Amino acid sequence: MSSTDTLTSSLAPTNAQGLDATTHANIHDKLARALGIKTAQVKAFVKLYDEGDTVPFIARYRKEKTQNLDDVQLRALEKSLNYERDMATRRLKITELLSTQGNLTDELQKRIDNATSKLELEDIYLPYRPRRRSPAAKARAAGLDNAAQAVLATEITPEDALADYQAPATITDDSGNEIEVDFADLDKQLAGVQAIIVDEWTQELGLLDSLRNGFAKTASIVSAVASDDKREVGEKFKDYFEHSESLARLPNHRLLAMLRGRQENVLGLKIEGEDAPFIDKIIKHFEIDGKAPAARHQFLVEAANSLWKEKWRPHIEHRLLTEKRLNAEADAIEVFASNLQHLLMSAPAGRKVILGVDPGIRHGVKMAIIDSQGHVMLDSSDKPVIATVYPFAPDNKMDEAKTVIDKLLATYNVDLVAIGNGTASRETDAMIKEILAANEALHAKAVIVNESGASVYSASELASDELANLDVSVRGAVSIARRLQDPLSELVKVDPKAIGVGQYQHDVNQNQLADSLDKVTQDSVNAVGVDVNTASPAILTHIAGLNKNVAQQIITYRSEHGAFVSREDLKNVPRLGTKTFEQAAGFLRINDGTNPLDATGVHPESYQLVAALLSQTGKDLADIIGNDGVLNSIDITAIAANDDNISISAIIQELAKPARDPRPEFKTATFRDDVNSIKDLSEGMTLEGVVTNVTAFGCFVDVGVHQDGLVHISQMANDFVADPMNRVKPGDIISVRVISIDEKRGRIGFSMKPEAEKPARNANKVSANTDSKGANDSTQNANSSAERKTSRPQAKRPASDDKRSAKPRGPRTDRNDKRSTTNTSSANPSSSKPSKAEAPSKMGTFGALLQEAGVTKAKK
Repeated sequence: MSSTDTLTSSLAPTNAQGLDATTHANIHDKLARALGIKTAQVKAFVKLYDEGDTVPFIARYRKEKTQNLDDVQLRALEKSLNYERDMATRRLKITELLSTQGNLTDELQKRIDNATSKLELEDIYLPYRPRRRSPAAKARAAGLDNAAQAVLATEITPEDALADYQAPATITDDSGNEIEVDFADLDKQLAGVQAIIVDEWTQELGLLDSLRNGFAKTASIVSAVASDDKREVGEKFKDYFEHSESLARLPNHRLLAMLRGRQENVLGLKIEGEDAPFIDKIIKHFEIDGKAPAARHQFLVEAANSLWKEKWRPHIEHRLLTEKRLNAEADAIEVFASNLQHLLMSAPAGRKVILGVDPGIRHGVKMAIIDSQGHVMLDSSDKPVIATVYPFAPDNKMDEAKTVIDKLLATYNVDLVAIGNGTASRETDAMIKEILAANEALHAKAVIVNESGASVYSASELASDELANLDVSVRGAVSIARRLQDPLSELVKVDPKAIGVGQYQHDVNQNQLADSLDKVTQDSVNAVGVDVNTASPAILTHIAGLNKNVAQQIITYRSEHGAFVSREDLKNVPRLGTKTFEQAAGFLRINDGTNPLDATGVHPESYQLVAALLSQTGKDLADIIGNDGVLNSIDITAIAANDDNISISAIIQELAKPARDPRPEFKTATFRDDVNSIKDLSEGMTLEGVVTNVTAFGCFVDVGVHQDGLVHISQMANDFVADPMNRVKPGDIISVRVISIDEKRGRIGFSMKPEAEKPARNANKVSANTDSKGANDSTQNANSSAERKTSRPQAKRPASDDKRSAKPRGPRTDRNDKRSTTNTSSANPSSSKPSKAEAPSKMGTFGALLQEAGVTKAKK
């Protein structure tokens, strides 16, 4: 099999086979309606996708064929297409099974065709799933079906229906295998008859739908501590030790918290709800009240109870909880993917000389300098420029540390100092700022950088290959420096789950999470593009069409033959076939090569079109790249498009701004020098900070005190906030006001709302105090109202459950899973900043905010 064939085979969906043209057409129409696009757009995408084209390639170079669907729309289409194909395949299989059994009816076929989820499909098939060892199957094998039908159809007592029954000497199933079961006595025979009746009733799927919908509206989920000895070890779940809430209105993050508590054997969960109303509906549906004689009536009532309590209610509870869990996991994965995308696409500092600093206390502050290309600098002896100093206790060699750092900054003309935000980060930041202030010749600027996952990278095989001559302890400093220089290139080297921007990332479906994060990473990498002569294998792996093996082949070829001088050279790389080249070439850039177009986003398939454009201008390629005046004068109507209908206008836009970086301008937050820990905070204080994580209930902000504070969704704006992600993104620099501090529990509450204006002065002091109290009460009521709109809880609600949604506390919390800060993003809209003229408004002790949500534990 050729490289091209291998790529096409690996990319094309495997579940598209076996479906007829009508089914495919129905799927296309359904997707078009669901996504609000044209059926022709869906068909165009499907054709390209099934031919092995990747989403980034289609979004960038096949826009005309899909009528300008962007990467977000294409990813949604890809996900929905694969799901609907899976559904169609399962529909076909269930239809075949029911038909073979002789159980397929028009009503069942209609239900199968109208099913909207895989759970619903399995529910339809469940009553007909062969169960050779079920009580009903054994009873039927023993010849009790006639008695059961007699009880259902005639006015006869169950005992009389069994009067002529003789238990067979041996009982075999439909495969001829002997079943060990005893129906010798009357009680066992009655139980067998009842099992057959209950099994037959389970096929009333319409009744099951009605009961499930009714139960879903009234059921509650109840959590309790598993045992008294779990109270101390499971302290982080204490809000759920005695908790009850409407299942229908249970927010996703609280369900995931409860499920984690159950997984850790701290909590017990159960679904509470009524039985009587639903049993009554079963009795009414089967018209049991009209059955005679009395013994038969009582027997069927008992069967109705059995159907509900032993069959349907457990099944309904499981399905409802499963549906809630799947929705919660999907939401958590979506939040994680969105946060990761914004982190990957955060602003790069660019080609700067950077001193990376990995702070520490006992093991010292590790440092390394990288050049503008991201390589570790070498001194005059060709040794890496690295150092370790011990400015803090117990060594307290502050003066010596300052001397070493000052010399490094001056000798190597350092532009930026990237300081990891772990242990001793603020102390290290303060020390370096003192050094910079004392030496006017130094022009460097200190920046706090997110170091989550840096230790994971340091110990990885990739780090061993890239930084083989450096100790593991120093590699973290290199990674921190590179993260500031180019966050995307460095973060792709780390497992996304170690970066710490998800909620309940360890509790969701790991395959779905990995797939989602991989696609986000691929879209981000291809949106920026990579220099093929400097790219690491980690980032090359995410280029459209490439995989780990081909990426390594590129690195190996580069090492053996030197830098690539043209995109055409890529065709010489082993295992990089025609299809792979088509998918990847436009995203692989070659600077200073033989063809200037190789440094742009223009795909090689369009080079002839560019030649036609040049012929109109009479100029060389170098003269028109970046020259808007000349490019805008070209008559594009006189040039024919190629076979792929490549947009000439898109090519001109690329030539006007070649290899444009879509990431925002590099900016940094300014932390207050006098605020270094939670002890330095006071209510009403206004601070600048960086958004580190966004969840369904708010966002977390780092203001430089070693632990993030929470801006609850009710404190994000004066108007209603449906989704925090619509207001802020990870990396945004925003202004917040401190509204609550719980130093003992390490919790900080922030607000992004403008401060309330001072009440008008009143000669009547009592009246003024009353107005002030009223304003305070209004603030708290607004918080409660906003929370009710977003969660609408029932019964008791935990006081501080939301903190776990962004970052778990306990066994999984470590250096690589903590929340941390990257000061590299665009500024927040000024409308969110409080006016200096406005007076602070306090919320009482901790107010409604800390009753509704908690804040992450202190950073380590």
